[in-house]
Amino acid sequence: MASAATLSPNGVAVRPAAEYAPRSVIEYGWRRSLITLAIVTATLLEIVDVTIVNVALPNIQGNFGASVDEAAWIGTGYIIANVIVIPLTPWLQRRFGRRQYYVTSIAIFLVASVMCGLSGTLEELVFWRIIQGLGGGGLISTSQAILRETYPSSQQGKAAGLFSMGVIVGPTLGPVLGGIITDQLSWRWAFFVNVVPGLVAIAIVLALLRNPERPTKMPLDYLGLGFLAVGIGSLQYVLDQGQRKDWFDDASIVTCSVAAVAGLVAFVVWELRQARPIVNLGVLRYRSVAAGSILGMVLGISLYGSVLILPQYVQGSLGFTATLSGEVLVFRAGTILLFTPFVAMLASRGTIDARIFVCCGFVLIGISNLMLANVTTTGSDFWTFFTSLAISGLGLAQIFVPLTVSVLSSVPPREIPGAAAFFNLSRQIGGSIAIAVLVTILARSAAIHQTELASEITYHRQAVAEFLQRGGGQQASAPAATLSRLVDQQALVLSYADTARAVAVISLCLAPLAFILKKPKIPAAGPPGAE
Repeated sequence: MASAATLSPNGVAVRPAAEYAPRSVIEYGWRRSLITLAIVTATLLEIVDVTIVNVALPNIQGNFGASVDEAAWIGTGYIIANVIVIPLTPWLQRRFGRRQYYVTSIAIFLVASVMCGLSGTLEELVFWRIIQGLGGGGLISTSQAILRETYPSSQQGKAAGLFSMGVIVGPTLGPVLGGIITDQLSWRWAFFVNVVPGLVAIAIVLALLRNPERPTKMPLDYLGLGFLAVGIGSLQYVLDQGQRKDWFDDASIVTCSVAAVAGLVAFVVWELRQARPIVNLGVLRYRSVAAGSILGMVLGISLYGSVLILPQYVQGSLGFTATLSGEVLVFRAGTILLFTPFVAMLASRGTIDARIFVCCGFVLIGISNLMLANVTTTGSDFWTFFTSLAISGLGLAQIFVPLTVSVLSSVPPREIPGAAAFFNLSRQIGGSIAIAVLVTILARSAAIHQTELASEITYHRQAVAEFLQRGGGQQASAPAATLSRLVDQQALVLSYADTARAVAVISLCLAPLAFILKKPKIPAAGPPGAE
């Protein structure tokens, strides 16, 4: 029988607190399998959509007659919306109910996907990409929290492993799918492919997912939300557009940099003084959440860096098609899929300290990027990249599951959504930092290498003199133009190698940070219902 309601001093009926207390939503058997399928599907849709459109951008740009800067907003708008929503997800889950919020997020994502595919102008496409980003931002942290609470504590490694399939494999599969869709169909199908899997996910979630607690009416902190939107949105704009606009030589970058610092400082100060903050900054008091967020940022750099740079290199310098450039990344995705289940099993059992896994994973990523730098030449072929990318996949397989288990096992159940939000936000921002830093290194390094190489191309060198003589002498324009193109090409390839070395240095230097994490406590497995 339900507990009887009591009256508050003002005569309003108040139900006992026990009715609003979190309840266990652990599932077993076919229910858990279907829920897992829906959650992983929704996660894959959101993550893949970050990178799948990048491959189609040249086609979209040509279709709308847009400049590179204008077309860049197709990606920038999506990511800005993403990073604003991610830290808000814990509040939105509690306010509207996790199940209701999750279904709404998928629905917004799907409607916006269809409208993106039907867009007739660039402005329409950018608008619907922003809406799509708002829906997608609600999926990542919510998905992680759902899987965390759907599996018993003794199987958290398995839950994290399944979630990692979407988060880590997704950015790798994006360019592959994007290349195939762009080459065989149309860029519009990069959005339409979301519809059927998304509808399946909605149907399963509506039928099976349970809320861990009742929706709670809470006032919306409008001022805190405004500070967050200004701070995070401006930061993302600076990171995404900085190199294109030559950083602080551009007034918009300076303005947004000031707005980002002012907005984030005001947000932190304001939220720390609120009784019911819209973002719970208190989870950062847990050592593993703070350290895990930093490592998550490094993971984002490693994960998204190569997804951005490698396809540009193999398409621009080696002449690969969009499809073939995506297939190169399958070397890494295949290794992740192969080794993640083993790592998840060992991490969930506590056979090997999770911190050792994380440290070794970053070391392997560092080694793989050094190897990649050594094979980044103008004469590399498809199979040249197998070893370095396979080692990179092995490293990533060792990071995500143990890192997730370490971060989320360090907080009470009620704090898990907030910890998951910070962890996923840091990975997303890490990816944005990676793109900004690596694109800057690429541009600046190419200019340096071009100057150095050009200084060596003089008529006093016998090989240069013979090449010019065969083409008609020093005054002939054709051989001089050919030499200039060769210098530019080689300088660009050398700068691609420099970006790989930069990722290697970051990964190797921050690998020891893994030992700041607290060693996760691994509970003993019990019979169903023992939780």
